[in-house]
Amino acid sequence: MAAATLTVMAGAVLGPVVPRIQRELGVSGLAAGLVITTHGGVIVLASPLTGSLVDRIGARRPFVGGLVVYGLGGGAGLFVDSLYPLLASRIVLGLGTAAVYTSVTVLIYDLYDGQAMERALGYRSSANSAGAAVWPLVGGAAGAVAWNLPFGIYLIAVPLGVVAALTIPEIDSADDTRDGAADETGDVAAVLSVFRDRPALPLVYLLYFGANALLYVIVVFYPQFLAGIDVTDSLKISLYLAANGAAGGLSAITYDRLLRYVDRSALVLAALVLWTVGFGIATAVGTPTGAVIPVVLFGLGVGLVFPSTFAWVEAFAPPARQGQFSSYIASFGYTGQFLSPVLFGALVPFAGVRGVFVAAGVVAGLAAVGLGTSRLRGAAT
Repeated sequence: MAAATLTVMAGAVLGPVVPRIQRELGVSGLAAGLVITTHGGVIVLASPLTGSLVDRIGARRPFVGGLVVYGLGGGAGLFVDSLYPLLASRIVLGLGTAAVYTSVTVLIYDLYDGQAMERALGYRSSANSAGAAVWPLVGGAAGAVAWNLPFGIYLIAVPLGVVAALTIPEIDSADDTRDGAADETGDVAAVLSVFRDRPALPLVYLLYFGANALLYVIVVFYPQFLAGIDVTDSLKISLYLAANGAAGGLSAITYDRLLRYVDRSALVLAALVLWTVGFGIATAVGTPTGAVIPVVLFGLGVGLVFPSTFAWVEAFAPPARQGQFSSYIASFGYTGQFLSPVLFGALVPFAGVRGVFVAAGVVAGLAAVGLGTSRLRGAAT
């Protein structure tokens, strides 16, 4: 759970200092955004390889090694003062994050079953949200001292890797259940066959892609929006991002209990409605107090969507390929994060930051209509 907070921290800890990074490095807003999303592009490419490794040797060793690489890659930002070396360090961070992200997921699949797994997935998402609440506060406070001090926070992963090596068990069944599938892990035809037999699985990945793209609308563009309503202090900006994370933690920690009353698709539909309303409010709000409402609504939705995605993948993916298909969660999620400032940022010169929120609200609204229609059709049949 502690490591799960780090996968969110990879980008969120720098959210409050994006304006300072832009000023100190003398780069555009888009380039500053890439500092907190470049690792996502690396994760997209590296995660399938990590998934294959996990299927072959189990999740423990990639988990421990990933934490060490994460700490060293992220912490390197303390010692650079120009854009390209900083982006290079973010590549190393991405390699470590890819290993940690997939390994955490598979460790939960291996160690828990049934309702206990649902609860653990909810706790994992709650830990993510706790990280989204705490790390921006820490990053904002550090950024108030020096623009590059937040990069030192990544070093916490190194001692955490040591603790993991001493405490995380080796799953004896990993080699037995996964070795038989190791030779076909990279078989594209086999992967397509799984998608063909389980048509809902690609939709789950698409959901996670969209959720992360919208999340990074908040991470990248909300600080810019706040500057327009005279909220410019890094620590104050971090409070808004922390409110987003705290709301997500609240909904995620109740996730398994909510499943006693409604199914996962109902929870996801509720999240999409919350996002639509939240972005709609963001297009009109003009006060620092009112600006809290959109991030809280969005966070509540995140706490419902993320554990639902992980649980669906565990249910749909072949048991011998949990590492492989879990790695696609990271690939699709970080693709959404990486592309978010590019796709939505293209609207800023024409429609401003509020125009970005309009577009995000439309995306969430269309998804809600699509899912709601599908549920009605299912109920009718």
